[in-house]
Amino acid sequence: MFGAKHLNSIHVGHYKNTAGCATEVMPVPQVVKISMSQNIGAPCKPLVKKGDPVLVGQKIGDTDAFLHVPIHSSVSGVVSGIETQRNAMGGYETLVVIESDGKQEIDPSIKPPEITDQPGFIAAVKESGLVGLGGASFPTWLKFNPKNLGEPMVLIINGAECEPFITSDHRTMLEDTQNIIDGAQAIMKYVQATECIIGIEGNKPDAIEKFNKMFAEQGITNMKTLTLQETYPQGAERVLIYEATGKTCNAGVLPADLGCIVSNVTSVAFLGQYLKDGMPLVSKRVTIDGDAVTKPGNVVIPIGTMIRDVIEFCGGYKSEPRKILMGGPMMGRAIYSDRMPIVKNNNAILAFTKEQAFIPEETACICCGRCHSACPFNLLPTGFADAYEARDVKRLNDLKIMQCMECGSCSYICPAHRPLAFINKLGKALVREASQK
Repeated sequence: MFGAKHLNSIHVGHYKNTAGCATEVMPVPQVVKISMSQNIGAPCKPLVKKGDPVLVGQKIGDTDAFLHVPIHSSVSGVVSGIETQRNAMGGYETLVVIESDGKQEIDPSIKPPEITDQPGFIAAVKESGLVGLGGASFPTWLKFNPKNLGEPMVLIINGAECEPFITSDHRTMLEDTQNIIDGAQAIMKYVQATECIIGIEGNKPDAIEKFNKMFAEQGITNMKTLTLQETYPQGAERVLIYEATGKTCNAGVLPADLGCIVSNVTSVAFLGQYLKDGMPLVSKRVTIDGDAVTKPGNVVIPIGTMIRDVIEFCGGYKSEPRKILMGGPMMGRAIYSDRMPIVKNNNAILAFTKEQAFIPEETACICCGRCHSACPFNLLPTGFADAYEARDVKRLNDLKIMQCMECGSCSYICPAHRPLAFINKLGKALVREASQK
């Protein structure tokens, strides 16, 4: 499987329509609804109640659970209520509703963190509220605190951004280059990494050129760019590790076990800025695109802003949207309403008309094997589908379904238009359920 230079991949349309759109900053909305569930792990509990005044950067959500990060207010104003709302996953989450006063007064406790050692660095990253901003929402502080600290490490920064339409990471690399460098150097210092590799797809030559120029100007010799193929899914963590180091990262294996720390480029950029000013994660650069949007672009948005308000800032809908996605068309999630808030790991909002959102009718499998050939890990999606239909957990395990990273390549390439990636997700859930009995 790993004898070739590259893993299996597919060619998808890039549609990087907004790559040349400099980032705009959205005005503060009248109301934000800040979710208490913005990371993999435990949700936070509100630390505020109706009627409480809040300031920008103030902590408004936290928990005693191990796997989490705190939540902070993106605006100054008054808490007008605590609500419950169904989320894109189909579950429910708690929202702290804040009416903005428009003043954007900053919490006086906000200041650059004082860091003298690795535990202090981890504590600062945790308090910043940082999660994986490429979409995973894994608490970043835990990623930077490997059990094998002291062993040789390489920092791999994910600047691939291989999903169609999304360009927010690209703009980050062009507009926040120094923050990325500063954040990377801090991470390298405290995880004791000797080298940093920034993986960038070849369709972003301006970003590659800018990094290389700044490395040369600043005399940086322990950081370098790696030009990746312009194929999907180059940005998947396990694929990127192989492309950068040649090491296999199977399901259940932590990157740190292989001597790798992997972080999204926007996460690193945020960290670089946070170490300078101490402002926690309260806003996010997001790509707004799709043929239903009047003025696509890249926008810095206060976390908790309603998607409908973001679309309105971008000129509103020019046509009725048939489908709205949080994230990209390959791994993003369709949402049932634009009355949902922006969360930390949003990197795109895509609104498509019925023409662009059209999905052909599913037909019978013709056993062509394209799904197998497209899978980065040579898995058998049709075998998963058959085993899931039969509820054969043993067969699912034998076929190594837990290796599936749900990239969607199998669904994309299938000439029968079968929802194979979704079936894989259901199969994995079945295996997990069986393991808990």
